[in-house]
Amino acid sequence: MTTLYFEDLSLGMAWRSATTTVTEADIIGFARDFDPQPFHTDPVAAASHRLFRGLAASGWHTAALTMRLFASGTTSIAGGIIGNGIDELRWPRPVRPGDTLAVTSEVVELRPPEPRRGVGWARIRNTTANQNGEVVQTMIASLSIPRRPQG
Repeated sequence: MTTLYFEDLSLGMAWRSATTTVTEADIIGFARDFDPQPFHTDPVAAASHRLFRGLAASGWHTAALTMRLFASGTTSIAGGIIGNGIDELRWPRPVRPGDTLAVTSEVVELRPPEPRRGVGWARIRNTTANQNGEVVQTMIASLSIPRRPQG
């Protein structure tokens, strides 16, 4: 596993996560607990929905899967992913049963560490795509990234 400190980051640096496949049961289970709307919980009702025309994962489910892929990959942020916020969260296409998702992370901004705090600040664009390369979510995460320990 590669662990990244602030000094390891550069603008444009990118890495890709492992993948995860989403099942119908996953979509329905998440939605029952956190976003109980018929187009997420009922395949029959979802089939006649004017926008989705079939069962679609909640955007919040997609966000949670993105976080899991970002946090559990072969590239990690030293000290864990400490978020300061999310900008520009978008779901341009629904996630469907059987979709296999992966996240590409790219450093889009860096702010040097404050000497007394020992952490820098990075904005990382996470793009989640399905098995066909179709983007299902984009977001920019603002993260606190520790400096490499001295000595």
